[in-house]
Amino acid sequence: MTDWKQEGEVLRRSISAPDFPTAIRIVDAIAVKAEELNHHPDIDIRWRTLHLALTTHDAGRLTELDHTLAAIIDDIAREHGA
Repeated sequence: MTDWKQEGEVLRRSISAPDFPTAIRIVDAIAVKAEELNHHPDIDIRWRTLHLALTTHDAGRLTELDHTLAAIIDDIAREHGA
């Protein structure tokens, strides 16, 4: 998780996709996994750059679920050439 930075109780990462359609495909893939985990990141899309934030709102802190989803997002980004 070298691209993730912890800021307080939030993990943050930006992902640069090759182009806008790929950025949207990355978001779609993240959405599927997030639903499976019932854990949803905050995602801000700026052209081909995604800004993601993870925290467990119910717990008011970072949990193992955040780290699990971060690793999944890393894999998704890699699979899409980001």
